[in-house]
Amino acid sequence: MANNYNYTRVCCYIGYFVQAIINNFLPLLFVTFNSQFGISFEKLGILIVINFCTQIAVDVISVKIIDKVGYKNTAILAHVFASIGLALLAFLPNIMSNVYTAIIISILFYAFGSGLIEVIISPIIEYLPSNAKAASMSFLHSFYCWGQLATVIITTIMFVLLGIDRWSVISLIWAVVPFVNLFLFIRAPIVVPENVSPEKRNRHLLKNGNFYLLLLVMLCAGSSELAVSQWVSAFAEVSLGLDKSVGDLLGPCAFALFMGVGRLIYGLAGERLNIKKTMLVCAVLCFSCYMVIALSGSAVLSLVFCAICGFSVSVMWPGTLSIASASFASGGALMFGFLAAFGDLGCSVGPWVAGKMADSYGLQSGFLLAGIFPLIMIFVIIYLIKKDFIAKTQ
Repeated sequence: MANNYNYTRVCCYIGYFVQAIINNFLPLLFVTFNSQFGISFEKLGILIVINFCTQIAVDVISVKIIDKVGYKNTAILAHVFASIGLALLAFLPNIMSNVYTAIIISILFYAFGSGLIEVIISPIIEYLPSNAKAASMSFLHSFYCWGQLATVIITTIMFVLLGIDRWSVISLIWAVVPFVNLFLFIRAPIVVPENVSPEKRNRHLLKNGNFYLLLLVMLCAGSSELAVSQWVSAFAEVSLGLDKSVGDLLGPCAFALFMGVGRLIYGLAGERLNIKKTMLVCAVLCFSCYMVIALSGSAVLSLVFCAICGFSVSVMWPGTLSIASASFASGGALMFGFLAAFGDLGCSVGPWVAGKMADSYGLQSGFLLAGIFPLIMIFVIIYLIKKDFIAKTQ
């Protein structure tokens, strides 16, 4: 087992599955929380912000945590907090008088774990022996999609079997996944990168203007992905008038499926694709999807383009990580921490913008405004192409 890096890869894949549970289970309860507890859509959007802002804070401090306890122990600690947070979500709302505060406390715990997962899993995969780094990174991130898909399908099935009012039981069931994986990680062999002095690492990253452009791309990637995936369930129910089970399967489920397929294709063919042009095409497609979702009066057409939007955002996050890894080889945990922080910032800003607009003008208007993020990405990538930056990643 000591040299079985495939075992380590499996642990990492499950880690991204856990992150998908954390980020996608709660939004499936938004309409339930709105009707059962009277929590407004704006406040529900704030829960998303709290989740990802906590992850951002963890992203920022993660380098110190990793330096102190190491890569493996950080991965284990991440799963401990993820499991505790999901378990608290099952219990606290039932024992605290303020349900909203109870949900926030639960989020703080599992978001801490999710933030560590985001920072630590990617470099663990990156430093494993491989001749196809970009493909490995994309394949890893595809498991977030499969986790999102499984979260939606399994949760929907459990809603039908147990009833939506038993959502706390379902949360407890999901808490088992990170609990099991933390024990699996104990046996996982980890490749530790060579130490680079903080001064040299910081100078290499923070004095390069192109790195800041990649951070902006990550922010737009997170916003473009989450603004749809976090609100498509509520959009299908409220704006399109679909049954919850049908809406979940045709909304977030289809989104995750198409995103997973896109990342799988990139994982298989990424080494032969021009990453700059691929990301530009995906950004244009993403912006087009937002416009159709926002402006179409057809429920069928809107749901179809919600799914296509999943395909369009698939390459954005892992593609940016691959570009950064190839361009800043000595970046290490600091680089992944910054990229994760800006990605998570986008994951909070995008859904919040959509939710804020939705309270006043409806979810379709929310999607219309959130279309600014893929539009920004288009211009940034065009600029990077003209500068011929990241050419060496081809």
